[in-house]
Amino acid sequence: MSADGDSDADDATADSAAISPYTLQREEAGETRHAFWADTVADRVEERNPEEPIVIKGGISPSGVPHLGNVNEIMRGYFVAEVLRDRGYEVRQVFTADDRDPLRKLPRTLCDLDGNLVDLGDVDAGALGRNLGAPYTDIPDPFGCCDSYGDHFSTIIQDSADAVDVPIDMISNTELYETGEFENVTRYVLEHQDRAREVLSEYQDKVDEEYVPFNPICENCGKITETVTSVDLEGETPTVDYECTDMDAGDRTVEGCGHEGTATLREGKLPWRFEWPGQWQILGVDFEPFGKDHAEGSWPSGQDVARNVLEIEPPVPMVYEWFTLDGEPFSSSEGNVILVSDVLELLEPEVLRYFFAKDPSKARDFSIERLDQLVDEFDRFERIYFGEIEASEDEKAFAERVYPFVVEEPREERLRLPYTFAAVLGMTDDPDLREEIARREGHIPDDAPEWAVEDALARVERARNWARRTENEFDYELKRAEIPDHDFDGATEDALEELADYIAEGHEPDEIQGEIYETAKRHDVDIGDFFGAGYRLFFDEDQGPKLGPFLAKVDREFVVARLRRER
Repeated sequence: MSADGDSDADDATADSAAISPYTLQREEAGETRHAFWADTVADRVEERNPEEPIVIKGGISPSGVPHLGNVNEIMRGYFVAEVLRDRGYEVRQVFTADDRDPLRKLPRTLCDLDGNLVDLGDVDAGALGRNLGAPYTDIPDPFGCCDSYGDHFSTIIQDSADAVDVPIDMISNTELYETGEFENVTRYVLEHQDRAREVLSEYQDKVDEEYVPFNPICENCGKITETVTSVDLEGETPTVDYECTDMDAGDRTVEGCGHEGTATLREGKLPWRFEWPGQWQILGVDFEPFGKDHAEGSWPSGQDVARNVLEIEPPVPMVYEWFTLDGEPFSSSEGNVILVSDVLELLEPEVLRYFFAKDPSKARDFSIERLDQLVDEFDRFERIYFGEIEASEDEKAFAERVYPFVVEEPREERLRLPYTFAAVLGMTDDPDLREEIARREGHIPDDAPEWAVEDALARVERARNWARRTENEFDYELKRAEIPDHDFDGATEDALEELADYIAEGHEPDEIQGEIYETAKRHDVDIGDFFGAGYRLFFDEDQGPKLGPFLAKVDREFVVARLRRER
């Protein structure tokens, strides 16, 4: 969601009669308690008796890398849309690219259409620097593959939605202005600019008697200016006269060229505080989720402008909490980002959709390091749906309601390899061997359908990508074909033989880990050296994963033979 440079620090106290955007945080009296938060939101949309199609909206200013955090808005809207569709409504989910916003600062990091992050120095940064203050859609694409800077990043957002099977209609704000769809709203605001100033002055100190709620694009330098000197709404084509003056852009100033000119209402834009409600009117928006920064900023002024300037009812709002990435805020400038395309190399789309299905009123962490925990949680959620494990009544109700929205098609015959077991299988490149081990360990039954086996084994590549990305304990190559060169003393060989006998009996991972220590002690072998002998035999390395759990997950026959140096 863009804020078009407006400072929330200037906000005044919102109207006491305003709608609270904390839809989920503040339960209303007499409200039905649902297992799924999206049903609560859908109830509030239904209460308004909306016309069909019901319109659910999200938006973003395409100023830089569209990372996983930006998908929050798409996914929250998606689940409400799916619930309403499930109730029999026709629903349209739109997503606006606020691409007529001006470029106010240079990002440190960009990404190409394949999701590869690049530093600003790796592209034509000079072209971006020369276009500070210009709309995103008027700036050349630094990668040269799309029509503009704005189009480049809007394309990545669309691709992200497609990747998780969310059907959105991507709408360019620039197109809404250029095709005249914004013209009536813009004209109306300017016709009622006294009222517009009065309303906005409650939220921003900078609004004075000379303030005009329209920002023309300078015909000379292409930058957006905030200085309108006169307005003419009498002619067939309404116009404004302007002067291209300096623009504040955070901690810097974008200099205007001083040109004095005339612009039509299609050759500029409304300030954000009027543009957002204007989108609601043009698109007929019934519901829009947004981050908590807008809850105390743009939302209070937005609903005030909607009611008291545009004379429309604002949509049902919903604040969602941001989530962090490995404990830190998402930050393109600091490089703490991950794209949807990256995530889907690590886990299935349904697991990612499940993450967003959880309560949006609670802050969460998306941890790449501990991605196995998220996958295990999803697998449990899935097994609850199919009645395969015991669970609380709340867990059952949530799974029964949400699971059909998360997967493409519920199929009881599906198979899921435990994620860390899949990572162990990823230590070998042989697909036949992967399947053989999975079958031998009981994760693939003999009567499993071929599609289920194929889907289950697809997790192996994702788990291996995770191991390599995080360089964790599974990021090793199992030397399966032949025994690596080794030279052990007699005590170590005896200890390996005894450990092989123990594992052949069948034991749990923690038991094997403890036995490795005890076996080394009984044979007076240095514990570090004994672990090193295991790593040498299985990986041809001096170190590796936690050995006990690893040996427990690999097929027992092979482990026993390798410890005995037989194959």
